[in-house]
Amino acid sequence: MPSVIKTINCQSLLRVRQNLAEKFGLLENLLYICSQKDDDMDVAFILDKYFKGMENVSIDVFDSQTLNAVYRDVVKALTSHFEIEVSVLQALSYCLYEMMDNVYIHSGKPLGTSMTHYDDSQKMLRILIADDGKGIRASLAENERYKDVSEAEALRLCLQDSITDGKGMGFGLYTTSRLVDRIGKEFILHSGCHKLIIEDGTTTVIENGFWHGTLIYMEIGTGEEIDPSQIVDHRTDVAEQYNEFFVETVELESLW
Repeated sequence: MPSVIKTINCQSLLRVRQNLAEKFGLLENLLYICSQKDDDMDVAFILDKYFKGMENVSIDVFDSQTLNAVYRDVVKALTSHFEIEVSVLQALSYCLYEMMDNVYIHSGKPLGTSMTHYDDSQKMLRILIADDGKGIRASLAENERYKDVSEAEALRLCLQDSITDGKGMGFGLYTTSRLVDRIGKEFILHSGCHKLIIEDGTTTVIENGFWHGTLIYMEIGTGEEIDPSQIVDHRTDVAEQYNEFFVETVELESLW
């Protein structure tokens, strides 16, 4: 397998928002990813597997210092698509941050990758968050309670409430799974040799290739209004948080 710098084509590289990389100090990180060994993150493989034939796929690389800036940029980009229901953005913004933060907290690697693609004709949003870290089973096994769980069982467990390696609350993937249950078309959680798939309300875990780390991919419908508080089990006011960070004061005043 050739390295990422050789397999990813020029068009895809251009889609990596280099201006944002320079602005947020990520250019060095992008070059780091492109120079990694064969067993590390393969962006070209991800694009071909999950975004094949799609144009305008946004690719962002983040670390602990740039996570917040990249997160806000990704969400702001999504707000430009007026077809996406605000309530969906309110719930999604919470889940997205939790998924990105998981890379920093649990992966053991400095960098994560975020990819997004919006299809306005289908009102379909595709999101992928990936790292090349230790993986879910190894991370979960740091908690004495889960040290003997299998890889397949670890994938199922991590979607449950309060399941954690001890470094977090165990709430991020739980809320994401609730969002998928409500408006998700497909959800894939790939770590190690196992892949958990949620489709049409059915959850299956299969052996399927090898991913060194954790990869989360989901397709969600964006045209249906939802209750964002229900997604987070009414434990935090995600609507208020979203409005505070992503809605201009003038826009809020126009709602009254």
